Amino acid sequence: MKYILGFLFLVLTYTVSAQNKQLLYNVQELPQSLLSNPASVITFDKHIGIPFLSGFSVEGGSSGVSAYDLFRSDRDINTSIDIAIAELDSKDYFGVNQQLEILSFGWRSRKSEVYYSGGLYHEIDALVYFPKDIAVLAYRGNADYIDRAFDFSDLSFTAESLSVYHFGLQKQVNDSWQLGVRAKVYMSVANINSTDNTGTFVTRTTPEGPNFYSHQLRNVSLGVNTSGIASLFEEEESTEVNEIVSNAFLSDNAGFGLDVGFTHFINDQWLVTGSLIDIGFVRHKADVKNFSARGDYETSGIELEFPGAIQGVETTSYWQELEDEFEDAVTLEDSLSSPYISWRPLKINGSVQYSFGEDRGEGCNCRSKSKRIYKNRVGAHLYSIKRPRGFQTALTGYYEKQWGNKLLSRVTYTYDKRSSKNIGLLMSAKIDKFNLYLAADNLLEYSNLAKARGASLQLGMQLVFNNK
Repeated sequence: MKYILGFLFLVLTYTVSAQNKQLLYNVQELPQSLLSNPASVITFDKHIGIPFLSGFSVEGGSSGVSAYDLFRSDRDINTSIDIAIAELDSKDYFGVNQQLEILSFGWRSRKSEVYYSGGLYHEIDALVYFPKDIAVLAYRGNADYIDRAFDFSDLSFTAESLSVYHFGLQKQVNDSWQLGVRAKVYMSVANINSTDNTGTFVTRTTPEGPNFYSHQLRNVSLGVNTSGIASLFEEEESTEVNEIVSNAFLSDNAGFGLDVGFTHFINDQWLVTGSLIDIGFVRHKADVKNFSARGDYETSGIELEFPGAIQGVETTSYWQELEDEFEDAVTLEDSLSSPYISWRPLKINGSVQYSFGEDRGEGCNCRSKSKRIYKNRVGAHLYSIKRPRGFQTALTGYYEKQWGNKLLSRVTYTYDKRSSKNIGLLMSAKIDKFNLYLAADNLLEYSNLAKARGASLQLGMQLVFNNK
């Protein structure tokens, strides 16, 4: 258990989830748009990212409660926790995500007009669902919940740290379609997941039994898989820092994935896009530690016996007998090292965009069907990510404006489970070949971030070139 708690602490203190890149999706001037759609329209012929600075993003949030809700000054913490437990349900979640581009590059083949791109990035992603029934049982006890079954399936969480090598290509196959694909190799640094738990705990009245109450565990099957974590907490051996760094670039816990996407040009001004990101898995076989508990158990508590003190009869070892009885009924294993597979969270993107305000002084946009340059773009972007308890979805509307050939801005409004007033802003500036962008969302909450249920920050620097 110390491995699990330790890793969650490291993840949650390392970053501030959803992984939605609505501010970068389908931005033609930025190479990062290729990571959310390998067939995204781009207006350049080569890019080289500034190492460790070409792309950084951090995002965190909760679907049902904010820091202000828990620590507001007009009520005590116990009241706040009690209200939060009552309002949250088992589909509410807490998530963090961080991505750091280490290497980024791309070029267009003059002969085939195929744009190739590749690189390496590191990602940390954690998602914890609120364990409603377990929280009620732990915080309020079972005295007021006789005959209510507390469901252990409410316990569900995942967290991972991994590096991703990727290489992709895109090509406009005709006047109407542009297709793209990206291959990925995942190198897992650390992983923990517990998502398929079952079983219930219930207290029932048994007036005819040895005690008035009986406590029952039924169909219990709890499991936690970890890799790359146990060695970090070994007491006898300490893991060297260079071993951890080496594991980030070449790990025995590896996997493969694929991104696919398209852009469909309806006419000069309308286009539709779509993509599937991270169709892949990681196989964990090194530094693996598994925990499990399975079985059924029922107890009516301790039935006290009073031996005759005069005869010198020893007192019964009540707690030891209860422990032995429990261990006979429920199998506990904490020393397994069975390999397992974790699936990457699939991301789905789709958008429709309309361009207007033709700029007749800038020549042609030779990388798209229309061959024309438009100063303004409006669109809608639908995003969904597959999580253990279903898809988490967000809908974004955006307006993008090109200010000459040096400055670009995008304003977004996003609606999802975390917020209905999420306003975001992207600013991108180009100085000769150097490009810099900065993006943030939930801007209305920046005056008091404690009240925000989610926020993200993205920035990057790269060199962008044109052949002409």
